[in-house]
Amino acid sequence: MKKLICLILLIPSLIACSQGNSVPEQLVAQSISEHGRCHLCGMMITKYPGPKGALQLKSAELSPKFCSTRDMFNFALQPENKRQISHLMVHDMSVTEWEDPQDTSFIDATKAWYVYGTSRKAVMGSAVASFSTKESAEAFAEEFGGAVLQYEQITLGLLAGE
Repeated sequence: MKKLICLILLIPSLIACSQGNSVPEQLVAQSISEHGRCHLCGMMITKYPGPKGALQLKSAELSPKFCSTRDMFNFALQPENKRQISHLMVHDMSVTEWEDPQDTSFIDATKAWYVYGTSRKAVMGSAVASFSTKESAEAFAEEFGGAVLQYEQITLGLLAGE
C-alpha cells in the first residue's frame, strides 16, 4: 500500500519535470513556391518585391501565404481569423534581398520590428517592412522613411490609413 501511495504522489512530479524539459517547437514557414498565390488577394507571391508573410492555422490543415506583410496583417488581424492562428512569420529584410526575399529568412512576426510608411514599394504600394532587430528597422527608416513600430502597434486602422 505504501508503494502505491508513493507512486501516486510521484506521478505529478514526473509530469511537471517532463513539461519543464520539453523542447520548444521551432517555427518554420513552409516554402513559397514559384506559382504560389496570396491567400488574401490571389496575386502571384514571388512575382513582386518586398517582405512576404506566412502563417500557420491551429487546425494545421492550412498554411496561408501572402504576397506582402500588409496582406498578411489584413488577414491575421480580422477578429474571426485572429483566434485561429498559431503563429505568423515574416521575412527579416535585414538578411535578404528586397527584390527576392528568401524563405530561409522568415522570423516570428510577433517579435519583429516594422517600418510602416516607407518609400520602398512592395506588391500593393508602400510596404510594411519587417526586421529582426530595432536597429535594423531604424536604419531602414533612416534611409527610406517611415515609422518604426512593434507588432502590437500594427492595426487594421493603421493599414487602412486612419
